[in-house]
Amino acid sequence: MEPILKVTETKLPGVLLIEPRRFGDNRGFFSESWNRKTLLEHGVDFDFVQDNHSVSAAVDTVRGLHFQSPPHAQAKLVRCGRGRLFDVAVDARKGSPTYGQWVGYDLTFENGLQLLIPEGFLHGFATREPDTEIIYKCSDYYAPECDGAVRFDDPDIGIDWGLSGAPVLSDKDAAAQLFAEFDSPFTYGDTP
Repeated sequence: MEPILKVTETKLPGVLLIEPRRFGDNRGFFSESWNRKTLLEHGVDFDFVQDNHSVSAAVDTVRGLHFQSPPHAQAKLVRCGRGRLFDVAVDARKGSPTYGQWVGYDLTFENGLQLLIPEGFLHGFATREPDTEIIYKCSDYYAPECDGAVRFDDPDIGIDWGLSGAPVLSDKDAAAQLFAEFDSPFTYGDTP
């Protein structure tokens, strides 16, 4: 029997690409987007406490690279509800052998892929279609005093966003700090 979901490790330990199985017929499909018991069998143990849903109207909208520092650091499970986005995680754990490295994946409504991003990683995404929806679970509540950002186009990180035009940014993201100036609150071994 085919498994209920497929879990693939990325080059960044702890960041996982998850593909829930879809059961389809002439009406459409059904899929479990989150099943704690099933993911526990894959070693994924997060207590998600908040779901977020955002829509980006324009193509090339970039949100990130965001983080929430301890004591309210967040793991995230990200998926695309409509449209297409390029989702990115950057290792920000001091002392990590992959510190400053990134992975990025196309998440679409059609492919149903999800990206699991543990605490200690920066997160961002760029939209590839108009009115793209991103839906994600968080392991801690939003805490504005712990909210921060690093520049999405930081030359030391070197993410290839694949933008087709000028990025659409918030004021916060346009003014974000460079990675070299970022005093990371995360340490390798302290995060799950």
